[in-house]
Amino acid sequence: MGFGSLINTLSLVGGLAFLGGIALAVLSSSQGRPPRNGILLAVIGLVIFGLFAIVGQGILVVQPQEVAVVFNSLTGNVEDEPRGAGTSIVIPGVQEYTLYRIDQQEYTMSGTTNEGARAGDDVVRARTRDGQEVGLDVTIIFAVEPTDADQVHVRWRDRYVEDFVRPTARSFVRDVISGYTAEEIYGSGRTEMEQQIQDLLLARMAEEGLKLNDLLVRDITFSDQFSQSIENAQIAQQEAARARLVVQQREQEAAQARAVAAGERDAAITRAEGEAQAIILRAQAEAEALRLVSEQIAANPALIQYQYIQTLADNISLALIPSNSPFLFDFESIAANPDFVAPEVPDVVTPEGGS
Repeated sequence: MGFGSLINTLSLVGGLAFLGGIALAVLSSSQGRPPRNGILLAVIGLVIFGLFAIVGQGILVVQPQEVAVVFNSLTGNVEDEPRGAGTSIVIPGVQEYTLYRIDQQEYTMSGTTNEGARAGDDVVRARTRDGQEVGLDVTIIFAVEPTDADQVHVRWRDRYVEDFVRPTARSFVRDVISGYTAEEIYGSGRTEMEQQIQDLLLARMAEEGLKLNDLLVRDITFSDQFSQSIENAQIAQQEAARARLVVQQREQEAAQARAVAAGERDAAITRAEGEAQAIILRAQAEAEALRLVSEQIAANPALIQYQYIQTLADNISLALIPSNSPFLFDFESIAANPDFVAPEVPDVVTPEGGS
């Protein structure tokens, strides 16, 4: 039990003793007995109650999540430093104190019923640079700066949320939104827009003794016309992407076809060049062979006759050649050759009864 609670408990006991003493005095008088004991108890209870009630008013108990701003009614000033957590003394009737929360507070403005600080549609409505109306659900997370609670007390007292935080936040949201187009807010500009609102509100709240911990733009709603235009644009982008994909596929197919045709063309050229080279080589080989043959015939005219004989079939034993043949055998040169020996011709056997 804290010291303040103990004082309050003793004051309560004194009040009960006072009431009990009065009841006892009345009862004693009704029974014809002296009411002295009841009166004594009532006096003691009244003294205890009054004493501890006064003492209780002079005891200031501050919880860890609070600070106390003390106002002096004689000087008309507040103490320079708010009183932190703990127990301290104030002068009843001269010093008055007001407790302020220093823990984190949340204030939400939303278009959803029963979701924000105010019932009903409390969305922040603003117009973009291109004239589109947008609605923003905004949550502000903040706290009273402990060392500046006296400043909050002097300027706003307990009205700082409704009279300062709420209207200031709504004003900054509208001002910042007016610098963006709806398309920018819908796309990549949302993060920048949210940061800009937070920076402005952070600086302004610090001037009033408040600390902004975070600002959340929880939802942004656009007009039905703009939403439909965004949907149509997305559909058009998807169709354009599909068309580009088809074009790319066709270009790839055409490139592959060109590559195949180029390969076939190169192969045909290579084959033709190879065949032409082969023909040239064969012609050169045949020409060289003919040249060599011509040289050999010129050196040895009988070579043709020898080659002719060599090419005869193995089973030919006799060949009759006209003596006047100008091409195959030169019988005159053979006859004039003293070393020439005519081969023996075997006898021809005739069948029986032949002549």
